Amino acid sequence: MKRPSAHLTRDGRPATWIGVNFWSRAGGPRMWARFDAEVVRAELIAMRDLGMPLTRSFFYWPDFMPTPATIDEEMAGRYRRFLDLHTELGMTTIPTFLVGHMSGENWDPAWREGRDLYRDVWMVARQAWYVRELTARFAGHPAVEAWLLSNEVPIYAHERTGGHGENDPAVIASWAQILIDAVRAGGGTQPVSIGDGVWGLEVSGSDNGFRVRDLAPLVDFHGPHVYRMETDPVRQNLAAAYLCELLDIGGKPVVVEEFGVTSDYVSGANAAAYYRQVLHNSLLAGATGWLCWNNTDYDDLVEQAPYSHHPFEMHFGVTDRHGEPKPQAYEMRAFADLAGELGVERLARPDASAAIVVSSFLEARYPFTDSVDAGLVLSTTRQAYVAAKEADIPIGVAREADGLPDDVGLFLVPSTKALTGPTWRALVTAAERGAIVYASYFVGDHGPQRGLWWPGLDEMFGVVKQTRYGLVDLLADPVVEVTFRVPFGRIAAGETLVFPVGGTETARSYLPVEPDTAEVLATDQHGRPVLLRRRTGAGAMVLATIPFEYFAAVRPEANPEPTWRIYDALADEAGVRRPVRVADPRVMCAELVRDDGTRFVWLVSQSPEPIEVMPEAPGSSLTRRDGSAVDSVKLAPYGVEVLVRAEA
Repeated sequence: MKRPSAHLTRDGRPATWIGVNFWSRAGGPRMWARFDAEVVRAELIAMRDLGMPLTRSFFYWPDFMPTPATIDEEMAGRYRRFLDLHTELGMTTIPTFLVGHMSGENWDPAWREGRDLYRDVWMVARQAWYVRELTARFAGHPAVEAWLLSNEVPIYAHERTGGHGENDPAVIASWAQILIDAVRAGGGTQPVSIGDGVWGLEVSGSDNGFRVRDLAPLVDFHGPHVYRMETDPVRQNLAAAYLCELLDIGGKPVVVEEFGVTSDYVSGANAAAYYRQVLHNSLLAGATGWLCWNNTDYDDLVEQAPYSHHPFEMHFGVTDRHGEPKPQAYEMRAFADLAGELGVERLARPDASAAIVVSSFLEARYPFTDSVDAGLVLSTTRQAYVAAKEADIPIGVAREADGLPDDVGLFLVPSTKALTGPTWRALVTAAERGAIVYASYFVGDHGPQRGLWWPGLDEMFGVVKQTRYGLVDLLADPVVEVTFRVPFGRIAAGETLVFPVGGTETARSYLPVEPDTAEVLATDQHGRPVLLRRRTGAGAMVLATIPFEYFAAVRPEANPEPTWRIYDALADEAGVRRPVRVADPRVMCAELVRDDGTRFVWLVSQSPEPIEVMPEAPGSSLTRRDGSAVDSVKLAPYGVEVLVRAEA
C-alpha cells in the first residue's frame, strides 16, 4: 500500500517547512501595540541562524479589527514592517487571521458581543471581510508563505468546554469555505489551511465539528497541534507520528503546525530528546513540515495575561528571555542541517505490505453505539503502531472507512471490538488470496454490549467459542504466560512470553475457545489456547484470545512489551520485507528513499540510556553517510542515527 509523504510546493518545486511559531518577547500577543522592530529583527535572526527560516505569525484580532468595518492601519503598517524584515533576512511567514485564543486566554474584539462565530451570518460576514482585507494588503508580499484562518478556533469558540462543543460539521465546513474564498478573493494564491489544531473526529474519536474528511477538500495541508501527555515514554515519543499516519486523508501534506514543551515541565536534556523524537518520528510517518512552539520565553511579561495566570506558558521558547538558545533549539538546527544534507523534499516512504486496520467505529457515528468505543480504537491501534515499530515493520494505516487495500500481505486488527460485516468478509477474502490476517479479542472496557461484534467467528478462525451470554471470562492472574507449542517466526517452540494484564473488569478477560480446524500456536499457563491459526486458501487467519494491545495501552511504562515479538513472527510468516532490522525493540528502524534511488535508514532509540546495536540488512550493505562501514551503532539516550543502505 502507498504511504503518504506529500510535500507543499513553492514556485513549482517541493518545499519542506522547518520553522517556529512567533511572538516577540516585546509584547507577546500584544507585540503589535508595542512593536519594537530592532527586538523583532534580533529574534528573527536568531531563528534563521538556528535553522528556522519560516515563522507562523498572528494577527491579534482585537488590535487589527477595532470595529466591525475597520482595519487598524497602524497595526497593518507594523505587520508590513514585520514582513519586510523577513524579506531582508531571507525568511518567510504564515499569517494567521482569527487570533482570539492564545496560550490559555481568549480575547474578543469589543464589538463581538457574544455572537456565534459560525452560525451568525453577520458575524461570518465580518470575519470574511477581515480576512479578505488583510489578504489584499499582503498577498503580494514575497515574505508570505501560506495562510491560516485561525489559531485553535474550537477553543476560542467554546471556551467553557475546552473546544469540545457540539458543532454541525456542515456549518463548520461552510464557515471554512467562506473564509478560504475570502483569502482567494483578496488575491491570496499561497497554500491555506484552518489552524484549528486538527483535533477532529477522525483522529481523536471526539467530534468537535471540524471533521478532517469535510475540510480536506478545502485546505492545502493538514496542520496538527500536538501536545499529548502519556503514561508511557514510547507512546509519548510516537504520538505525533501516529497522528500523522492517521491524517492520510485527501492526499494532503501534513505539517506539524505546533509542538513543543515548556521548560517549567521538563529538563533541558529531556526537552531536547522530545524535540528529536517528534521531528524524526513524524518525518518517518509522512510529515513534511514542522513549526515548533515557540521562538522565545516571556519572563518580562509575567504581569500580562495569559502569562500572569498561566505562568508555565512563558517558557515554551526555544530561546530564553535573553535570546540565548535552549537545548531544543539545537535539535531544530541539527534537524534542519540533516534535512538540507539529505534533501528531505526529495524523500519518500517506500510502499508497505503490512497494515494496521483502524475500525470505522473511530469516526462513524453508527446508530445505537457507544462513543466511548471510538477512544478505545484510537488507543489500541496506537499501541499496535508502537509494537509494529518495535518489530521494524514498515507499517501502513488502513482506515476501514476507506476500504481495505488489496496489496497488503499482513493485516493487524488489534484489540478490536467491532468492524463492519463487509470488512470481516473482506479480511477472510484477503487471507484466501494469500494474506495473513491477525485479530485479537476485545469486548471493550464498559458494561453495555459485552461481546464480540465478529460475525461467524468460529468459521473465520476455525474454533468453537465457549462464551456465555452477558458474561465475560475474567483473567484472575496478574500476567498471562504465553508458551509457544510450535516454532513461530523467530519464536522457538517452548519459548514463553509474559504479558501483564491491565484494564477494567470487563476488559481483563479472554476468549475461551476450543480448536476445530485451527492449529494451536500458543497456550497460557492454564493450557488455554491463546494464539491459533487457521490456514485458508493461500493465507491464514490468526486469532489471539487475549487483548494484548489493550493491556499494554492502559498500563503506564508498558513499552517495550512482548506484543512486538508476535508481530515480528507474523511479519515473517507473511513474508513482509524488512530492509533493516534490529534485535533490540528499544531501537526502531525505518527507511526513506530519495528520488535518485539513495536509501536512508533511520535508527531511533527509545532507550533513556546509551545503547549499542548491530543492524541486520540481508542482501544489503550499510554505511555511514561519510561512506565508512557499519558494524555496530552506538546511540545516545533517545538518539538518532541515519545510515545509507545499498542493495547488493
